[in-house]
Amino acid sequence: MVDNNNGCTMHVLEAGFEEPGRPCVLLLHGFPELAFSWRKQLMFLAAAGYHVVAPDQRGYGRSGGAGVAFEDDLMPYSLINRVSDTVGLVKALGYDHVDAVIGHDYGSPVSAWCALLRPDVFRAVVLMSAAFPGAPVLPKGTAGRPGKGTLPLSGIPESLAALPRPRKHYRWYYSTAEANEDMWHCPQGVHAFLRAYFHYKSGDWPGNAPFPLASWAASELARLPTYYVMELGENMAETVAPHMPGADDIAACEWLTEAEMAVYSDEYGRTGFQGGLQGYRVGTDPRFNGELKAFSDRTIDVPAMFVSGARDWGTYQSPGALERMAGEICTQYRGTHLVEGAGHWVQQERPEEVNALLADFLRRLA
Repeated sequence: MVDNNNGCTMHVLEAGFEEPGRPCVLLLHGFPELAFSWRKQLMFLAAAGYHVVAPDQRGYGRSGGAGVAFEDDLMPYSLINRVSDTVGLVKALGYDHVDAVIGHDYGSPVSAWCALLRPDVFRAVVLMSAAFPGAPVLPKGTAGRPGKGTLPLSGIPESLAALPRPRKHYRWYYSTAEANEDMWHCPQGVHAFLRAYFHYKSGDWPGNAPFPLASWAASELARLPTYYVMELGENMAETVAPHMPGADDIAACEWLTEAEMAVYSDEYGRTGFQGGLQGYRVGTDPRFNGELKAFSDRTIDVPAMFVSGARDWGTYQSPGALERMAGEICTQYRGTHLVEGAGHWVQQERPEEVNALLADFLRRLA
């Protein structure tokens, strides 16, 4: 446990700490994950000569995950404060900078903001499974007429609900007061819920054949699988339940064994999901989008790479984000890498391919 100098004691997994003076690499997980999600990278990167640190992010697992309530103040879970959490952790570990920050899923935007705001601390960045669209845009020449940003934070729930097949977006569902209870105390239990959730978003589910969406229009968003754009009347536990893999498929799942699955289900069974859900609430609250507008037009000017599964809808769930990240936001972009056969949990599903990409990226930095 490490006091991060920002009001959060963070649980970390680390490797390669035995030799003083090693360069440091930081790994940031997503939802519903933990530092444990990097178990297949920790020892590999340590063997490559790094001190590798993977924390449970604020509100997850043993970094204050238990006892988080919907009514709690959201400010500690803002993206700006998560950058403060991460800078504070780096300093607490005795470093002035890390060679790279690597983030998956929700850890991807956190890592992106770390690199955008503090390039002196985070010398390179790898984003996984969630493309970064950049800071909200402040358009020029809008005096006397309303302007539009790049991320539509209003109108999506209403437009999806008005479709002939009424739908809702998972980010807005995750921002509701009932989402935690729906998943934490679902009829099938946390273990079965997470098994179905991980399976449904993985390369093992045959329906995952992603493609770019043309726009944020409701008709386009409705093409996403129901784990992203849900049926209006169903919660997430109900959404994933029909996709629970059978006993033979579970036994054959080498990338996430039942013992490994139990690490997630035991922790989320203990803490609930609210600590992680706070991040989604921040993302749909215009107040927090407003504070990010201060960084409009800022770019990520350190070496950057994007890695995702070729079967991961997360690559395209934010229309236009991948293209903007590669073409405008990351000025030292080192490529988009879509790993064949992998779905959303790319570093767990295809660790050898991901590790090779990370090793090559880090080697080229040196």
